[in-house]
Amino acid sequence: MPATRQAQIGVTGLGVMGRNLARNFARHGFPTALHNRTTARTDEVMSSFGHEGTFVPSQTAQEFVASLERPRRIVIMVNAGPATDAVVDEFAPLLEPGDMLIDGGNAHFKDTRRREAQLKQGGIHFVGMGVSGGEEGALNGPSIMPGGSVQSYKDLGPMLETIAAKVDGTPCCTHVGADGAGHFVKMVHNGIEYADMQLIAEAYDLLRHAAGYEPQRIADTFRTWNQGRLDSYLIQITAEVLAHTDAATKEPFVDIVRDEAEQKGTGRWTVQDALDLGVPVSGIAEAVFARSLSGHTDLRAAARGLPGPAARAVPDASGFAAKVEQALYASKLVSYAQGWNMIAAGSAEYDWDIDLGAMAVIWRGGCIIRAKFLDRIRAAYASDPRLPTLLADPDFGREVADAQDAWREVVATAVRFGVPAPGFSAALAYYDALRARRLPAALVQGLRDYFGAHTYRRTDRDGSFHTLWAGDRSEVSR
Repeated sequence: MPATRQAQIGVTGLGVMGRNLARNFARHGFPTALHNRTTARTDEVMSSFGHEGTFVPSQTAQEFVASLERPRRIVIMVNAGPATDAVVDEFAPLLEPGDMLIDGGNAHFKDTRRREAQLKQGGIHFVGMGVSGGEEGALNGPSIMPGGSVQSYKDLGPMLETIAAKVDGTPCCTHVGADGAGHFVKMVHNGIEYADMQLIAEAYDLLRHAAGYEPQRIADTFRTWNQGRLDSYLIQITAEVLAHTDAATKEPFVDIVRDEAEQKGTGRWTVQDALDLGVPVSGIAEAVFARSLSGHTDLRAAARGLPGPAARAVPDASGFAAKVEQALYASKLVSYAQGWNMIAAGSAEYDWDIDLGAMAVIWRGGCIIRAKFLDRIRAAYASDPRLPTLLADPDFGREVADAQDAWREVVATAVRFGVPAPGFSAALAYYDALRARRLPAALVQGLRDYFGAHTYRRTDRDGSFHTLWAGDRSEVSR
């Protein structure tokens, strides 16, 4: 056991993400304690990367805790769920009031709230910390979304801001809010990520099967788009994936990959929790369902013989590509607007007081959805902190209005050609629903009152009412 506490922070769980986060801390001059359930992985990190900074390896939990200065900062990088609970149960008895356990995994925010409440009784700070950027971000600068107490961020925040990605000198890290706020916004981030990727995939599909472009030409198109308002990490890597040729078959890489998209659950959580909050996130939901449908190969095989429209190509391929760019941008903006609305609803429900503009700031770099227009989202909320939706921002609203004719034509073309575009379609339907003066929900409410006496509200006076449908159809107040 070390005689003195040498490390400023410790990482337990040295898989790829944990190892790279530990290396990031050490590279920035923070002596970093290392712990893993199997010591072989700790030894591997030391032999491969021990030269990168000051590491303090440990073989036992007791030795690991003893190597840390007070207040102890322990970052947990294990699988969400029971594995995280097991690590918390192992380390909590070894800690003292003021120490911190920091969960850097993709935990559900309600689990984080539960753990935070439990540990607070013993004076231990539990921090649910969203980390985005994958293994590269963990090593070179991620976007970091810590929740927890104000005191924990005071003790931990300067270190996190040091290792986080920087944009214009500003760290992509901020204290999001109390208890589970950090993991909540990370969940929503991942939901937006699902929608972003689905929209990109639909754009590719339309260019391929309506415009007749080959993958290399689509890659060039995405590279061009990445030089404009769609400039983002996902657009950039889309071009790289589409341009890649499979070494074994010499075919486009995208053609030899099975069309079955997998998911780890955070997108599904976003939709489930949006339903609980009563927030429509139709773009994210369609992205989750599209991945689910892609994996139902039995259903797809059974339906493969169903008829579709005759195959053809749009007459003006380059003109159509420009319209797809418009549809992609407008649909992307809708998905981000839905995500921000969900963050606002979660903040209100759980009393987190989340700064909506700050979320755009910390997502400008390091994370998967980093994009040029996030700085404009920051500016929109700086101009109006009470902005009800990004679509109400004058600049964004103008751009969507300018895009809507092309957007509608792209969705109509997808329908005519039989190319599934649930993301584009759902985003456009959401836009039309927001701008509509009257929705058919009035009829839905009338039907509910007819079969279930659920009542309705009138447009001309206050109160709840019920029509005696089975009687003389007179109206009564309820």
